[in-house]
Amino acid sequence: MRILIVKTSSMGDVVHALPLAADIARARPDATVDWLVEESFASIPTMSRYVQNVHQVALRRWRRRPFDSAVWREVRMAKNKLRAARYDLALDVQGLAKSAWLARWTGAPVVGFNSATARESLATHFYQRSFDVPRHLHAVERCRRLGALALAYPLAGPPRFGLEHNVGQRAKGSERGAVLLVNASRATKLWDEDCWLAVERWLSQRGIASVLFWGSAAEQRRTESLAAQMQNASVRPPSSIDAIASTLSAAAIVIGLDTGLTHLAAALGRPTVGIYCDYDPALAGLVGDGTVENAVASVGSAIAPPSAGAVIAAMTRVLDQSP
Repeated sequence: MRILIVKTSSMGDVVHALPLAADIARARPDATVDWLVEESFASIPTMSRYVQNVHQVALRRWRRRPFDSAVWREVRMAKNKLRAARYDLALDVQGLAKSAWLARWTGAPVVGFNSATARESLATHFYQRSFDVPRHLHAVERCRRLGALALAYPLAGPPRFGLEHNVGQRAKGSERGAVLLVNASRATKLWDEDCWLAVERWLSQRGIASVLFWGSAAEQRRTESLAAQMQNASVRPPSSIDAIASTLSAAAIVIGLDTGLTHLAAALGRPTVGIYCDYDPALAGLVGDGTVENAVASVGSAIAPPSAGAVIAAMTRVLDQSP
């Protein structure tokens, strides 16, 4: 049986869907599980030991040049590759009209959430079957339940992400550093700079150096300004997701905002603390890999960002519980 998981973006959403591939592989060992994703996030499902092939689309880039003949050639090629794979089933776990439309490119039956639980009810018009998976559930649980309903298998055990990333020999204890993920896709997710300074000071006092990343020019200015006020922190140059994943995999602890890289750190099995300033962790809090003993914590809420003390307390807990 050939199954395509359709989860194209964003980074955190792609990470949340990874346990679905592991569930299918355990329940249907004869199945081949492939993935359809935006080109900028393709390295994430590629890391999964349960995903065989990764198909890429570039909707974000294509939309900027809708009349370019080169774009239409890329669209035709992507569509032809999906059709040629001859899938038996396409699982749209994104629940948007665009993801449902892409899933139809396969020519296979498409399954998704029903009109009451899809993110866009219009998406259900593209489905052959749809299922009721309540929206109040965590994003990881919603993806897992949809797969279980579509393929008629029982859910068992904690979520497994199954990420394989070659980071070489990991250092131990205080030789490993911390990663501070201080940037996010929207301003309402940002945390107070004085709180970041308090967290870094706590780490530095324990002999743990910190590294920070940035992507855009605005993030560079903010990150470098913040790091300049810290005691033992360095700023990395712009890096690929693969390169950042290597750093995350070797970190003693990761502290980050509600952003894709923070969720990736938890999925990679690292002690991770997520800082929530404008969203409910019950819907998208950090989830660690169920195959290893690791600790994660999500602090804050949709109505109130956490204090520095609350984050430091969570850091202490996850460090105490990590191997």
